[in-house]
Amino acid sequence: MTLRKWIATVAVAAGSVAFASGADPDAKGAKVPEPSQLTFGTLRAMPAEVAKAKVADWLKAAGKLDPAKLESIWQVSDKTVMARVLESIALGNPDAQKAIDNARDVTADAPTEVPAAIAAEKDAFVKTNLGAAYARALAGKKVYEEALLAVKDVKAEELVDPSAFYFFKAVAEHSTGGYQKARKIDAVNTIVRLVDDVVDAPDRYRVVATQMFFDIQNWAKDDKDLGNIAKLMDNSGRRLDLARGGSTTQDIQKRIIFRLDEKIKELENQQKGGS
Repeated sequence: MTLRKWIATVAVAAGSVAFASGADPDAKGAKVPEPSQLTFGTLRAMPAEVAKAKVADWLKAAGKLDPAKLESIWQVSDKTVMARVLESIALGNPDAQKAIDNARDVTADAPTEVPAAIAAEKDAFVKTNLGAAYARALAGKKVYEEALLAVKDVKAEELVDPSAFYFFKAVAEHSTGGYQKARKIDAVNTIVRLVDDVVDAPDRYRVVATQMFFDIQNWAKDDKDLGNIAKLMDNSGRRLDLARGGSTTQDIQKRIIFRLDEKIKELENQQKGGS
């Protein structure tokens, strides 16, 4: 049974369109779709010749096509299609490649916004794959918020490597779901897309994504649950490691203290009631 069918079965059995106990339909900004609407087209890795043609068209339109340089990039068959696409894009937009290199650099400061070289790109194919590569690099450094911001306008049909995109997007959403409830539902949607719709996704992505899916279902609805408090602590520590001690981190820390106080009061009241 696919994850999408499993969700529909659970929803029907529960008489609800909620994904399961872990997905909070009251989360602000979160839209829980009807199970019957959870249908998308299949996705697979883009063939090299298609990707090459798309980037060549973009370079030609920008007046930056150098056929010899482009051909030299695509003759290197031991590189992934995505690597060759990024190298080809750099012929017309070197600043975008610099931004991705900086995102990969573990010694560089975490960015606070998407670089203009990526955000301002108008071509759907180029913008989608630049955003996906940039987000993947940031997710590798646990810079999840900006990673998700970089892919908010991604066009699924333009992805060179949809399996990697949906996997790292799910990781970012799963990780930030501990303090942003809407991300839990986003993560479920992304995981379902990866497992059910990306037909050539590697088994390692499918296995980990499925584990994330069922982990979310087991998240307690009670904010005072120690598991939920631990998620807040993890995100607070992650953000401090990234030198993000601003208002968002401070809000997370306030919620930790408040929920711990509430949990202590709850335990004290239980002890009094039992004495």
